[in-house]
Amino acid sequence: MSDELLEISRKDLSTRLLEDLKEPLRAIEEARFHDVLSWPKLRTIVGKDVQVSGPTQDLGIDWIKAVSQDIAIFLSEAVDDGQDPHFRHQYLFLAAYAALQAFQQSNVTGPPLPFDSAKVLFPDQIFQSPRAIQQVKRAIIDSLGADDIDPYSIAPNIELLWLAHVILDNVSMYSCVWATRWARMRKDFMRQRILPKQSSSVRVAVYEQMALVESRIRETQVFSPLFLQEQANIHIYHGQDENASKALKDAAQLTKFEFELSGALGKRTKFQQQDLSQLVVFAKSHDPFATADSEAISDHNKPQNLELKDDTLLESISFAKKVSTTEADTKDADKLPTSLLGLDPDNQPLLQPIDSITLLLYASSITNTSPSDGITREETLPYATRVIADGSSNWQIYSQALLVRSRIEGYSSRTIERGLFQLQVLVDQIIADTTTSSEAQDNSSINVIPSESTTTTFLPRPSASQSADPAKRLRYIYQLCSPTRWELEAELAARWVSVGGLSSASVIYERLEMWAEVALCWAASEHEGKARALVRKQLFHSTAGPDNDDRAGADEGEQWQGPTRSPPPPDAARLYCILGDFDGDAKMYETAWFVSNKRYARAQRSLGKLAFDAGDFPAAAAAYRLAVDQDPLSEPSWFRLGCVLLALHEFESAAAAFTRTVQLNSENADAWGNLGCALLNWDPSANEVAAGDKGEAALHAAAILDDEDFSPDEPEGKQPAIPLQRKKQALEALKKATNLDRNSYKYWDKLLDIAASIGPPAYADVVNAQKRIIEIRGQKDGEAAVNPRILEYLVRYAILLSEDPETGRSTYDPSKPGLQRIIVEMVDKDVVPLITASPRLWGCVAKLALWRQRPGSALEAHEKAWRAVMAQPGWEATTEERWNAVVEATVELVDAYESLGQMEKTEGLAAGSGELVAKDWRFKARSAARSTMGKGKEVWEDSEGWGRLVDALDGLKTG
Repeated sequence: MSDELLEISRKDLSTRLLEDLKEPLRAIEEARFHDVLSWPKLRTIVGKDVQVSGPTQDLGIDWIKAVSQDIAIFLSEAVDDGQDPHFRHQYLFLAAYAALQAFQQSNVTGPPLPFDSAKVLFPDQIFQSPRAIQQVKRAIIDSLGADDIDPYSIAPNIELLWLAHVILDNVSMYSCVWATRWARMRKDFMRQRILPKQSSSVRVAVYEQMALVESRIRETQVFSPLFLQEQANIHIYHGQDENASKALKDAAQLTKFEFELSGALGKRTKFQQQDLSQLVVFAKSHDPFATADSEAISDHNKPQNLELKDDTLLESISFAKKVSTTEADTKDADKLPTSLLGLDPDNQPLLQPIDSITLLLYASSITNTSPSDGITREETLPYATRVIADGSSNWQIYSQALLVRSRIEGYSSRTIERGLFQLQVLVDQIIADTTTSSEAQDNSSINVIPSESTTTTFLPRPSASQSADPAKRLRYIYQLCSPTRWELEAELAARWVSVGGLSSASVIYERLEMWAEVALCWAASEHEGKARALVRKQLFHSTAGPDNDDRAGADEGEQWQGPTRSPPPPDAARLYCILGDFDGDAKMYETAWFVSNKRYARAQRSLGKLAFDAGDFPAAAAAYRLAVDQDPLSEPSWFRLGCVLLALHEFESAAAAFTRTVQLNSENADAWGNLGCALLNWDPSANEVAAGDKGEAALHAAAILDDEDFSPDEPEGKQPAIPLQRKKQALEALKKATNLDRNSYKYWDKLLDIAASIGPPAYADVVNAQKRIIEIRGQKDGEAAVNPRILEYLVRYAILLSEDPETGRSTYDPSKPGLQRIIVEMVDKDVVPLITASPRLWGCVAKLALWRQRPGSALEAHEKAWRAVMAQPGWEATTEERWNAVVEATVELVDAYESLGQMEKTEGLAAGSGELVAKDWRFKARSAARSTMGKGKEVWEDSEGWGRLVDALDGLKTG
């Protein structure tokens, strides 16, 4: 099956052009890129046979400008060669696409290119001078950079991507060769991937071309599943998983591919006795395999699949015998398409390559959202397993499936070893297949990845007959988005770091010239001095001066304190920040900021942290603002900015910062909680109250005034008026925070306050918050976990809720569900067991018991409330305020004895017998009053409170 982009190009050609371009088209399809790039007219355009003149230091820039001008002239000049007017555009398009494909082969898939791209493209005068080659490649790297971000500095054959770049970006190509836009989309996406971080301008270019290609495809009504998969790949790379899922769903519909994650009975471990439901992907392609391209690759010429060799886990799931999807878990089987119901999980049919890609992309879109989540990994692994078990029908697809499985297995202690070594095998495969000896021989002065002669492999190097040819490897490369060889090696190094293999990781990073990572590995290995010297070596010359760098490089004691290197290395900003981390030196962060032309957000984040730790909040806010200006998608930067603004009491700006944070990550509980706090503390002007909220706000204000317990602690003039809408927004934010972090007391407490203060109060939220606070703090803090003011309000509301408007009577029906029953159950089960010394809480219990027609329980609660007051030490001889509080509790108890003691019992075995709650209520009341008077007589005999107690006793004498 040929490249779809070339098929589109072929269909747009006239009969004459098709005949003229038949050979280059076939050459690209067969991966014979040298045949296309050595075309005589292309040699003329790149000045292959022209002597380059001018200053040596400007060779690279001058040559790049000359080639760009020659391309424009070549496409615009009158045609005098007797060929089709569009021939030149078509051939240059093929030359650009051949260069792009050759770059992919040399950097991603292998095998090694059979030619030296520098020798093919560079003028002989440049190629014969290693210094000139280095200058040209430096100029090429600069031209491929974007937004002050330079490409990976030692990417091999970078001139191939540059040639595709200058040809495909020529605007005159679009009108003559429609496929240019699709090719440019692929080129720009590859350009994005060779940058160490995403560039917004390149991203815009990629999505602009993708939209134009999609529009053209819709116009022709010839929808391409390959384009949709390529589109999904781009979405996945940029984190747009919803768009990726939609594209994959559309692609599956076009190919009529059916697949489903389901369950089937089987065993996963060697010691498992009973078959349990295991996750498995059932998948079936629509079209039968009829071409050689669709045949599965044989075992001898596919990438090595390492065995698990674990003492517990089986190599693969052992499904129950004679199990098909008709006998699978009934719940899952009901969801399966009819065509999948007869599949045997152990023997599923071979998939079309394009359908295998859909499964792998679907797995990538899932792990892209939450790669470290255990449930996500369990759901993702079956997709990769299905492709691996299938044997795959393409060498590169099978390699990608092994890579996806390796990434998933890197998180489990049982599979981490196989995952690590499988990744090592894939790295060896890519390095061995993409490294040529010429990289070290002809370009010895240029930074390149080590040559084939110095590359060792974990397993024996495969022979040519045991590997796939370049055309098959490249067939689906844009749909798979396989990593480049340096990305794969860096991933392997990161995996070694995760398992503690810092030495192995540092060797890999050093080979890749990722000096920042090398330094971090050394620092983590407690060699901070060595790490500091390495970083300084990249940024500064030796202490003895630039001319002595080579000699100083062999001296381990060299500290590289000489002049600053000019120009600085591509990753200078990051290196300066690492140096600042080592020394805690703000000047290093400032230097990083200016070296990056004020674009490196990490420098300002570090300055912001230093200022925040020092208590300089205005400086911290300024730094974080600069950071988010340059990196507006950085969730941590927005969050830290919000925290600093909270400290500065700039609540409106803080709310905006936290709003941006939750837009970037809706699972950040702290951001939601802080957003709620910022909204509550925002002091708005009176006219900020929305017109639609004024009536409701007025009702709320009236309710508060009617309830003296809810009046503000301070005079009303000192209280900032918070609009009702703002409170509701804060409530929703706090509810999100508590949903995400159910163990955070501070958010529940704030939620409790705000839910009770809005009008009308959110009673369900109030009860839920109070219950959760009791669950979190009750065991440790006891009754302090209960807010007595809130509880009094809830009890009062429950009583009023059932009040008959006509009779004014309020009754409780325990069989009736609703908020009343929830409040009662909370008091009985959660609050009462915690109360020890709070008379207010016992008062709530008493009031609720009396409403429920339980006078015995009400009187008992009053007694406990009085004892709690009496147990407070020192009230007998301190302040009159405390004495009056004891008097008040005693008088209330006396009144309770008088009113409740004469009622009939409604609880226990004596209920309905006519027995009184307290036959001796008068004696108990007198005893309580005399006890209080006896303890307070010496100090308070002539006080007003004493008189109240005397009156209470006089009232008990009669009868």
